Amino acid sequence: MIKTTFLSLFILTQFAVFAITGDSTRTEYKTILPEEQHAIVLQASMEIVAANHYNKFKLDDQFSSQAFDNYLKHLDPGKVYFLQSDIQNFEKYRYGIDEMIGSGNVFPAFEMYNVLMKRIKDRINYSLDLIKNDFDFTLTDSFRFDREKSPWCADTAEQNKLWNRKIKYECLVIRSTGKDFKSYSETIRKRYQNYDKQASKTKSEDVFANFMNALTELADPHSNYFSPRYAEDFNQSMSLSLEGIGAQLKVDGEYTTVVMIIKGGPADSSKKLFANDKIIAIGQGRDSEMVNVIDWRIDDVVSLIRGKKGTIVRLEIIPASDPSKTKIIELVRDKIKLEEQACKSSIKDVTVNGKKLKLGVINIPIFYIDFAAMQRGDKNYTSTTRDVKKIIVDLKKQKVDGIMIDLRSNGGGSLQEAIELTGVFIKSGPVVQVREASGNVKIEKDMDDEIYYDGPLAVMVNRFSASASEIFAAAIQDYGRGIIVGERTYGKGTVQNVVDLNNMIRIPNKKLGEVKITLAKFYRINGGTTQHNGVTPDILFPGVYDDPKYGEDGSPFALKWDSIAAVKFDRVGAVDRKKKTLIDNHLKRIQGNPEFKYLLEDIDYLKKVDSSDYVTLNEKKFKEESDTSDKLKKKRDEERKALNNGKDDKDAKDLILHETEMVIGDFLK
Repeated sequence: MIKTTFLSLFILTQFAVFAITGDSTRTEYKTILPEEQHAIVLQASMEIVAANHYNKFKLDDQFSSQAFDNYLKHLDPGKVYFLQSDIQNFEKYRYGIDEMIGSGNVFPAFEMYNVLMKRIKDRINYSLDLIKNDFDFTLTDSFRFDREKSPWCADTAEQNKLWNRKIKYECLVIRSTGKDFKSYSETIRKRYQNYDKQASKTKSEDVFANFMNALTELADPHSNYFSPRYAEDFNQSMSLSLEGIGAQLKVDGEYTTVVMIIKGGPADSSKKLFANDKIIAIGQGRDSEMVNVIDWRIDDVVSLIRGKKGTIVRLEIIPASDPSKTKIIELVRDKIKLEEQACKSSIKDVTVNGKKLKLGVINIPIFYIDFAAMQRGDKNYTSTTRDVKKIIVDLKKQKVDGIMIDLRSNGGGSLQEAIELTGVFIKSGPVVQVREASGNVKIEKDMDDEIYYDGPLAVMVNRFSASASEIFAAAIQDYGRGIIVGERTYGKGTVQNVVDLNNMIRIPNKKLGEVKITLAKFYRINGGTTQHNGVTPDILFPGVYDDPKYGEDGSPFALKWDSIAAVKFDRVGAVDRKKKTLIDNHLKRIQGNPEFKYLLEDIDYLKKVDSSDYVTLNEKKFKEESDTSDKLKKKRDEERKALNNGKDDKDAKDLILHETEMVIGDFLK
């Protein structure tokens, strides 16, 4: 029944609703009804989650109320479609979802969805009529784009005012790129005509999956229902052989948002796409028309991004670094294979405190192991630990003075590899504790007494270092074996298993999908969990992505930090005597680093952007705000050239890497 275990951070989640491309005709929506298997799948799935989830919960009135609110959030996250009267009418279901689950009654969920479809139809028609005339962009007005805490509109008149501002804002964003009314009105018209046609294609399985995920994620954000179509896509993606751009995505409100860039993929190589960028349109090749994907299902967005190796895909994005404008980037598709995720090494020749040093850098994008090759007895099977051992042998031959392990944006992978890699740097002992739903605690140990490297060691992490990479970093920190440098990590300290419903329930000619459940939680050997809070580095950097919304602590349903009993272990303490000096030297040095000043400016800018729920609809003011980031970038480029005699010093820009080099230099001194 249990299919596979997940220790990696990011799993695509299917919370969006609409799909594919459309023509210019307005369509009629049909009432969507549940299919025969949905009642059974609802009962079975929720019974499995409630009985087996790490965080035991009851299907009671409290659960029902939370599920009701969460389903509304799934249906209308921006609170732009439903009216207050709709919500009042739905209230009769607030405390009845537990009974719905018990009886397999999904009709109320479909009723709410069909009301949504009616409201969507009304708003699309209104928008298509509204765009026939241009707006006055000289007026002082604003649009509240973050409506999470706003009430639903009281009536149609209030909703019309909201949508006037919404459409005006969408026009202003395109107009700011230099387009005239004819051009941007046509773009908006096609956007909503496409949305109209795709809304009419919504299937019963889409509605059911949306409702199911609103229920399962109350347990925690990593417990999900996979529809049959999505389950097939997900299982394909686990093979790492799909041809695409190398980015993990999620649905965030009406947008498809980049969660993480996969190292070694096209997006990573391009340096054009980054975490939290929003994808709003996709084009095939250099000349095809851009297809708007706002409000699309995640699987349909992914299907447009995928394509044959060597072909071009264009993405129109709203950059996280500057949400006031959009830009189009071009990427060449390629395969994301295990070989491209393998560990790599390089040597940095640096001068610290007047002394020349040779430092080895080992980049580990993911914790991997070729299980198939290992099981068939292949002595040369690949794994993270085996590859790192080979790299260390080579670095020793080149007489490096210290080693830096780069785990930045490492989303996890094999737990066993994280344990064995820890053993490369310690003699032997416990590495991590795994607490199961039953309360049983298993201590995972490194059993190899050999130490493969005992020299100066630093581990680099960032906000997107998660799961297995957090286990390794935490163990190195707890043993005092090396110094951890970088940003606070993601905080994903849970284990998931997938249950294939097709193995449990037989309905002729029907595929039933899968359920992913959190069954265990990781704890450090010092007793604290890596869940929620992540790992705090010894040398801590403020991060652009340190906001809770970028980590595990961003979900209201995430399992919280707690602790259990520590285990006995022999602390190495290699950095203990020098740790305070290393931190003091770092703090003195970093204050005079211009790149640190730039980092603080970026953080301050994004905080200001995030703190505002409103955007101006006055063109002059909008342009002034948009130009701010351009002026800052130009100023920085000039300052960098002056500091580096016109050269592009990539190491200096990589503040964490540069400072880690200095920290090891201080350690050696």
